[in-house]
Amino acid sequence: MIRTLPNAPKRLARIAGVLYLLVGIFGGFAVGYVTPMLYVPGDAVATAGNVVANAGLVRISVVADLFQATVLVFLAMTLYLLLTHVHKHVARAMVILVIIATTIMCLDKVFQFAALQVATDSAYTAAFGTAGAQALVLLLLDMHHYGYLIAQIFFGLWLVPLGYLAYRSGMFPRALGVVLIVAGVSYLVDMLAAFLVPDVRTQIRGFLAIPPTIAEIWMLLYLLIKGVNMPTPSSPAADIGGTHVGV
Repeated sequence: MIRTLPNAPKRLARIAGVLYLLVGIFGGFAVGYVTPMLYVPGDAVATAGNVVANAGLVRISVVADLFQATVLVFLAMTLYLLLTHVHKHVARAMVILVIIATTIMCLDKVFQFAALQVATDSAYTAAFGTAGAQALVLLLLDMHHYGYLIAQIFFGLWLVPLGYLAYRSGMFPRALGVVLIVAGVSYLVDMLAAFLVPDVRTQIRGFLAIPPTIAEIWMLLYLLIKGVNMPTPSSPAADIGGTHVGV
């Protein structure tokens, strides 16, 4: 069908870059800093003690993750406006996948907050005993961990249409589009390994993290610094401000 290309693509790209940066900052704090500080797989005593000792950080972490999930939806909507002219249905799929991922992630935060409640409320210790309450804290954070891995299915999948759109648009380096797709596949492989072959995952996780790290940092910096490539008149996405392109 015929679509009108979005106006002011550089402005949209910069807005997307700022939103991507916020996702990185708040998500990195919650997932990359606070969660490893709390969660010790298989050790209920240490995990419960970490939650009690860092109760304030847990609360901030929950809010930070909810905030970054909300911002990620707006990021996807902004990228939709920027790239919908390339392929409307693929752009819609990208947004839907982000909404699914963030919905799972927001619901998953209930487990982390419940772990905080159990660890810090004496009523649970009175009901279950100290060891029982500590075991429950670990169970809740185990569920939080695996819930995040389930959300990772869709965090990986959304990068595939994003990579496709970036590759086809002419607004980004084609190599970036390819790396985004590879990053999405890496997320999926990591999730499958976590459930099917957890021992193998511990050996390959570092390698699987390389494509997503490169792809998302590259995309973030490109949006913030370059914005987008302005296509030449002969390119498929030429005259972005007002030209119509068949999709």
